[in-house]
Amino acid sequence: MSMREPAALALLLALACAAARAEGPGLGRSAAPSEIARFDISVGPDGVGLPPGSGTAREGRMVYEARCVACHGEKGEGKPNDRLVGGVGALAGQKPATKTVGSYWPYATTVFDYVRRAMPFDAPKSLRDEDVYAVTAYLLHLNGVIGEDATVDAATLPKIEMPNRNGFAPFAPGD
Repeated sequence: MSMREPAALALLLALACAAARAEGPGLGRSAAPSEIARFDISVGPDGVGLPPGSGTAREGRMVYEARCVACHGEKGEGKPNDRLVGGVGALAGQKPATKTVGSYWPYATTVFDYVRRAMPFDAPKSLRDEDVYAVTAYLLHLNGVIGEDATVDAATLPKIEMPNRNGFAPFAPGD
């Protein structure tokens, strides 16, 4: 291989990448605002982005049994997929043993955000907001964070103190 061949290959690759990024016929289109809105569903720790609706653990148990139990087990024990319950105090060592909703997640709003965005695994974003609130309440109840009849909604969810709320160091620029 001569010195010119790698240079020519690099130039050809750069031109192909530039052509792929250029908008043109058959190369895609700009997303419509309504399409973007479907995915603009982030919820922050402070609750910004939570939708209207509410749910209780009692309601969430029914949704969990219908949509979640096959992957996470009857009480969130994690068979065959991730364990959701228990493990409080298991994060002390170099290799944390059990990362669950109750032992690891610092904000209850993150539970809502994740369930709404990614669950159930076979049909993400298929649950109604009321179902997501209810499943979130059920998971928090199974982890001993809230009572069975507590209502979670946009006002109450950000105020829930998770067991690992202070388990993360804040990011500081330069770290």
